[in-house]
Amino acid sequence: MSRPLAVPLAPGVWRIPTMGRAMINSYALVDDDGSVTLVDCGVKQAPARIVRGLAAIGKTPADVIRIVLTHAHPDHAGGAAEMARRTEAPVVVHGADVEYAQAGTAPPRDREVTGGRLFFRMPGNRFPAVEVAQPLADGDLLPVAGGLRVVHTPGHSPGHVSLLHEPTRLLITGDALFNVAGIRWPVKLFCSDFRMTQETAHVLGELDYDLAAFTHGPELADNPRERIRAFLLRHG
Repeated sequence: MSRPLAVPLAPGVWRIPTMGRAMINSYALVDDDGSVTLVDCGVKQAPARIVRGLAAIGKTPADVIRIVLTHAHPDHAGGAAEMARRTEAPVVVHGADVEYAQAGTAPPRDREVTGGRLFFRMPGNRFPAVEVAQPLADGDLLPVAGGLRVVHTPGHSPGHVSLLHEPTRLLITGDALFNVAGIRWPVKLFCSDFRMTQETAHVLGELDYDLAAFTHGPELADNPRERIRAFLLRHG
């Protein structure tokens, strides 16, 4: 079965798989005027797939007016510089991750996790540096397709954010949680502070949404809030 180029989730919202069927995902949100906001840009090689995903929904890079990064890791920001070049769109990321996005390197790993310090020194920790036009802050409401709420969920990185699209009640978790063979925590080795990741993810159980979309794994449409809350109660 071929990998879909773009998966419709809600009116004006699509998931664009950039690796596998849902191993790494970007998102496209389309406004009433036809303009597009991209959420995350995958690894360095992902832009070609993102462009094909845009074409599948009748869009081109010229329609993209904003790129939002959930955090400055190579599998989310790796393609951002190239997508910014192709689209000429500004890139935004939480203020605590700005320096890392602009340096092209992921934040330091959790020193309490075995291998964290060593992994930070590995070549795969870097990605093409990208200029950040605006720092995001917790609670910001971006003018994206009726309103995209920034929810700061630090731990996976200092500036990691989840995003709530209020008109469609769709939550993009970022890497606060994965949905790979079920809901699970992100890999400890990739977190700046794994304990903080566990603590701040609880805010996702307090938000109101009808669909949960993940940057790693397929979306959940069947009681996603209750399922996430149950996971947090068991594993938090």
